[in-house]
Amino acid sequence: MSADDVIAAWDQADPDAIHPTRSVSEEAYWASGEAQAKLLAAVIPAGAKVLDFGCGDGRVAIPMADLGYEVTAVDASQRMLDRLGERAPAMTTVQAGADGLAGHLGRRRMDAVYTLAVLIHHSYGDCLAIVGKLRAATKLGGILVLDWPVSDRPAEAANWIGVTTWSAERQAEACKRIGLEPVDSGLPWGVYRAVKASG
Repeated sequence: MSADDVIAAWDQADPDAIHPTRSVSEEAYWASGEAQAKLLAAVIPAGAKVLDFGCGDGRVAIPMADLGYEVTAVDASQRMLDRLGERAPAMTTVQAGADGLAGHLGRRRMDAVYTLAVLIHHSYGDCLAIVGKLRAATKLGGILVLDWPVSDRPAEAANWIGVTTWSAERQAEACKRIGLEPVDSGLPWGVYRAVKASG
């Protein structure tokens, strides 16, 4: 599935189908976003300028703003951004995929970038391209939180959870090339500091 296919699928998705907690209740859906925002706040400095890439309808972006972060919510789906705008009309939103970030940000770099439930839907090559663009949008020393699924047995994990997984070794090599230094955080996602790329 190409990146364009993933974007089209999310753009056409029924709101009830975009996250498993929504099948429980609307309250559970938004509570899950609040819980994830609190986890992110453990590694992202208070008041930071953050970019939520693949923000969807704002499940995490809205509670991040409520915690005092200056959030730029980015999604390739205008339909998702319209839903976010209904709940948080003052939030800065950008319709763009990874390739369009530079055009919207210009020379501005973010203190932190996070992407949750996004990379797991993309191929290895697309993930590399997306993460490279997200790293370019982050200031040196800034924090990136990425949902890269990693497994020591990627083929087996992919069959079990139905998503693309990376070996830990392959991911470590990609991090060096892109300019990401792993941070020990205890979070359920990969946390990295933006550093100079090794080339």
